[in-house]
Amino acid sequence: MPRIEFALTTGVAPDRFVAALTDFSPARADLWPNVDAQHLRVHKIGADWAEVTEGSSLAGGVWERNHYDWSTAGTVRVETIESNTWRPGSSWQYRIEPAGTGSHIRVTVDRRPATLRGRLLGLLLMVAGRRALRGATEQVLHKLDHPTA
Repeated sequence: MPRIEFALTTGVAPDRFVAALTDFSPARADLWPNVDAQHLRVHKIGADWAEVTEGSSLAGGVWERNHYDWSTAGTVRVETIESNTWRPGSSWQYRIEPAGTGSHIRVTVDRRPATLRGRLLGLLLMVAGRRALRGATEQVLHKLDHPTA
């Protein structure tokens, strides 16, 4: 059961990062490296929550239906409802705090494998997950901080 934690400080303002986390338009696939347009489907959306299926072609296709909740200021919680890889209750949590004109972001990822594919990906996450997930988040922050780059 891999649990990964990392923190980043960025010039991107907290509200801008939260907006990127909670933008479920087709532009999501352009911003987030682990989301393919063909796997993105919005099921329900409210003022401070959404239920969305997303995923990528990684490892033959990994998808999950998630419940997003950003009702608590400075926190976005993503919990898996259904997946072809991860058990319900797997989660991502983003805590975003102001840091000057930017943000300090703490990310906690808790993955609970449901399948052989999940167990294999879980092993990869235990070995290289922190670096890979941090790198993917840094890519997003770079795109937000340099929209024309």
